[in-house]
Amino acid sequence: MSAPIYLGDEVDAAGYRLAGARVRTPRVGEGAAALAQACAQAPLVLLSAAVAAGVGERQLRAALSALSPLVLIVPDLQAEVPLPDLAARLQAQLGLEA
Repeated sequence: MSAPIYLGDEVDAAGYRLAGARVRTPRVGEGAAALAQACAQAPLVLLSAAVAAGVGERQLRAALSALSPLVLIVPDLQAEVPLPDLAARLQAQLGLEA
């Protein structure tokens, strides 16, 4: 089985590399291309919140909703970019907005 790929900054990538993941540290503006390449190569793609913020909304939504590979947004060490609010998103999709 192929190892997962982590897309994020160098500090977090070091920890994921120690855990056995392949890592990529895309530069600003290269997140979308790195995500497309990672999705073609790995069964699991872990995407930092900072890289996810730099990927276009349409491409990110398509990657997150695809059945394969599994794409997850993970928090970064500095927490400079907040994670998407999953509860609010689910409420909006279910029509339960307040």
